[in-house]
Amino acid sequence: MLMNLQLKQYQDEKVEELKNKVNELLELDGSKLCIFEAPTGSGKTIMVGEFLKRLVNPLDREDGKQFSFIWISVRDLHDQSKKSLEHNFENVFRYSYFEDLQNNIIGKNEILFLNWEKIYNKDRVYIRDNEKGKNLSNIVENTKQAGREIILIIDESHHTSLGPNATRVRADISAKITLEVSATPIFRDPDGHIKVHFEKVVAEGMIKKEVAINPDFKKFKVDGKSSREMVIEAAVEKRRELLGAYKAEGSDINPLLLIQLPNLQKGINDLDKDVLTDVQKILKRKYDITEDSDRMAIWLADNKTPNLVNIEKATNEVEVLVFKQAIALGWDCPRAQILVIFRETESKVFLLQTVGRIMRMPEFHHYENYTGLNKAYVFTNIGVNEIKLGDEIAKEYFTIQDAKRNDVVYSDLNLPSIHFKRQREKTRLSGEFSKIFMDIAEKLNLKNKLNVKKTEISNEMIVDGKIINIDKVREIEHSIMNYHSPDMEIQTYYDLFCKASTGDFAPFDSMDRIKSALNKFFTRAMGFENDDPAFYKVILNPDNIGKVSEVLAMAREEYKRTVAVEDEEREIENLVWNVPKVISYNSKYKAKSCKKSVMVPYYSRFTENNQEVLFGGYEEDSKVETEFIDYLDKAKKVQWWFKNGQGEVNYFAVPYTDKYGKKSAFYVDFVVQLKNGDVWLLDTKKGQTAESAKERAEGLARYIKEQKNKGKKLFGGIAIPADGQWRYNDNDEYGYNPNDLKDWKFLDLN
Repeated sequence: MLMNLQLKQYQDEKVEELKNKVNELLELDGSKLCIFEAPTGSGKTIMVGEFLKRLVNPLDREDGKQFSFIWISVRDLHDQSKKSLEHNFENVFRYSYFEDLQNNIIGKNEILFLNWEKIYNKDRVYIRDNEKGKNLSNIVENTKQAGREIILIIDESHHTSLGPNATRVRADISAKITLEVSATPIFRDPDGHIKVHFEKVVAEGMIKKEVAINPDFKKFKVDGKSSREMVIEAAVEKRRELLGAYKAEGSDINPLLLIQLPNLQKGINDLDKDVLTDVQKILKRKYDITEDSDRMAIWLADNKTPNLVNIEKATNEVEVLVFKQAIALGWDCPRAQILVIFRETESKVFLLQTVGRIMRMPEFHHYENYTGLNKAYVFTNIGVNEIKLGDEIAKEYFTIQDAKRNDVVYSDLNLPSIHFKRQREKTRLSGEFSKIFMDIAEKLNLKNKLNVKKTEISNEMIVDGKIINIDKVREIEHSIMNYHSPDMEIQTYYDLFCKASTGDFAPFDSMDRIKSALNKFFTRAMGFENDDPAFYKVILNPDNIGKVSEVLAMAREEYKRTVAVEDEEREIENLVWNVPKVISYNSKYKAKSCKKSVMVPYYSRFTENNQEVLFGGYEEDSKVETEFIDYLDKAKKVQWWFKNGQGEVNYFAVPYTDKYGKKSAFYVDFVVQLKNGDVWLLDTKKGQTAESAKERAEGLARYIKEQKNKGKKLFGGIAIPADGQWRYNDNDEYGYNPNDLKDWKFLDLN
């Protein structure tokens, strides 16, 4: 094996989990089915190869079991898989095609690669009898007679048919373990299911953070152009922009633009040629991108240009690749980053399979300075309502809406800001978190602050939905019915709350630690039964959810300080900040009516699954933020306001030193400009969060004073609601006593 193969952490963990599950299934009677679900770009083939390597490792096989493998893939994937495994696991296995088998048997640690379509093609070469007795059934039987367990790997299993032929193949082989590998598996009550979570793959920098569809498309003038020409123009300009960004990052990546010709299934080949000719004319006339200059390559069944060789290389000179369906599955070219799809496609369905080809990160990490490099881009003249996304992950992944800065009212602020370049800190909560949470909960007397009397969670349900014209659906007419959530929904809401409460830590690794901490608190301190749904309702009670969230947030901060890697390892970057020109959102965000938001439209994360009553329909970080937005939107002196984000380089942060003496970044909630030119930096707090804001508040006060001395018209501080009004504290020494607000000024923006 090549010694330089380094698995990502999620890969190593899932390989080990898969090995343990298969070993468990091997001890059971009969044939067993195991599903290995992993997103496109996560390295499925490498993970399966490493799993097989560990499975056959004699040092770990006290049972003496021996194995032979059959690897079946669709189209030409079995060739690609074979090459990948030979390259990365050299001398670990014997790799064979059907004709390579010796003595009509699959040897020990030998992998037989088969093409799914050819198993039952017209020649039936794998299953027919011949004079040498070389057919799949005989080979399988001989292998079993030799005492070896057969493991059947079905790659991209969602592409295989569940009809009689496919069923017969499985029955003929009757493998001890069938491992189905897919990003979107078809479940049939498997005996085991190992899943690589999408978030993990993104966090490790293996794939892009999102897909942007037609970003900044309106800036391209029509001027009599066809929509096809507009799409190509926008895509080529984006490729130029990305090329410049890679160079600025010190990288020599040459980003590749893919243009997918429509799949016209009516036998009219001339239409295919017309589209290709049109694409070639546009690229040549406007950009001098041609086959002759080697800046364009073509990959069609009857037209393959010579410059396809080495097109996957990061620095290859080809800028545009024109193709059809053949490229869509299994092709690995990490520099491919932009995809063009035309409206003429028969199904009008956005092909996730094709998008998968532009999802890999070319250098297997995300970029800090030019975050646009962390996106994949799709340009299409297919309407948004014609784009069908296959699953919930896809809905989260695709950016289909942008908020743009309103430059009619905005002028550059040029505020100094800081950003911590990310290091690979500890990203998951451990068992230490429960103790930290219990200590803080006791200190803050959380037990006596919770309302335990209200036991029902009320929700609203849409009923009597009606669509008048299915071709022009904008809104669904409906009525509202109030109902109380059953326990099953309460469990779902509770799980979502625990996931949302993981903060900066990896949700799928850390939400169980959140649950464990809450379970311990409610059983030991509150007297509930272990994992009693009744205490879920206590937490989700609108009177309580904010209080529990505050304690969890404080526990996470304490955990970072005492358990996680020291912040001093992070490098501080000093920036000049302005409100971002564009912020992209996925479909979990919905436009909210806000008149004075500088970002148009203003998008807020919308809680679905009937959780509206818990978070007021539109979800800010807290209820007090929602109230403050309403105040700013009505305030007469306000020209515009900006709701700041967290952690990213394009959001605004001031430096401060926390109570443990560590340098930190304070992402102030709101940046507000008044009509007289004054700029206010305001961070909303309430209750416990106001009590614990001392270090952030004093850091903000120092920042404002320093900038005033440099001529900035800057004001602000910590803002709280009090007796129907808003007050703020901008003192050098911060203090909060809800019973004594004499040091808090009235915020009058009306």
